[in-house]
Amino acid sequence: MSKARVADWRKVAPSPVILAFGPEEYLVSRVLRSVREQLKLANPDLEVTDIEASDYVGGQLMDLSGPSLFASPRLVIIRGVEHCTDELIEDGIAYLSSIGDETSLILLHNGSSVRGKKLLEALRADVNVTEVQCAKLAKEAERSAFITAEFASEGRQVTPGAVKALQEAFEKDLSELAAACAQLMQDSSTTITEELVDSYYGGRVETSVFKVADAAIAGQSAKALSLLRHLLSSGADPVQIVAGLATTMRRYAKAFGNRSVTAGDLGVQPWVLEQIRRNLNGWTDEGMARTVISLADADAAAKGEQRDPIYILEQLILLISKKGAH
Repeated sequence: MSKARVADWRKVAPSPVILAFGPEEYLVSRVLRSVREQLKLANPDLEVTDIEASDYVGGQLMDLSGPSLFASPRLVIIRGVEHCTDELIEDGIAYLSSIGDETSLILLHNGSSVRGKKLLEALRADVNVTEVQCAKLAKEAERSAFITAEFASEGRQVTPGAVKALQEAFEKDLSELAAACAQLMQDSSTTITEELVDSYYGGRVETSVFKVADAAIAGQSAKALSLLRHLLSSGADPVQIVAGLATTMRRYAKAFGNRSVTAGDLGVQPWVLEQIRRNLNGWTDEGMARTVISLADADAAAKGEQRDPIYILEQLILLISKKGAH
């Protein structure tokens, strides 16, 4: 059973030993920056040493954590523990039984391999260790929660539309997403709205499959078709477009006629579930079944079973905009 403390990456405090575990480099960087700044604030003379685990040689940790020449506190950062040497495993385990009072040690492991497993087990079994999970924020709900928390941490309000617009503008890079949130807060003292996000990042908000789906579901067939054609002209693969539409419609199908479905079941925020329920007004069993069948046909067409998959795709968009009606 783990004895190490578990801390949220936003709230991590200096600890004798910190294990930042996970592949999200941006969250790791936030942990490092936060701990470093807190230690520096407590003592401006902090000595910082940053090394790679793959370059570690025996005895190095003891040397780095020993009393400094000027009696200054130390912060030792060891990166890439997933590639650590045998010497680091041995010295790291030994260090846990003789942790220095003036040293803070941070170990970074991205979880990509089982290398260093014995060291990880020892760290997680020690009460002097704090573990911080730095997992990828892959789900829409996770990234939405991240955006909301970025603004909440500064006491700022952000509308659901603005959250969605930011997600669409920065779908892949978490560091860019965080920087955008910071920029908006710096430049505006009011509630962050979708209009404000578009005024800053409208040129970056790419035409996505989800925008096509949203327009179609809203009954805006002309807008949906225009967005679709723009998406295709920019080089998007019809197979990926159908997959994106299927993801959206799958959520609607799960929520259709099922009042017990939760936001967690769909992997979305609660406000998104409420929006889905509102948009389902007017749909029928036949319409939903017809749309699901048309999605399968569009998928087959996109994968080569039809000469003109674009036409099939356009017909699917029109069908969705009519709530599955003929």
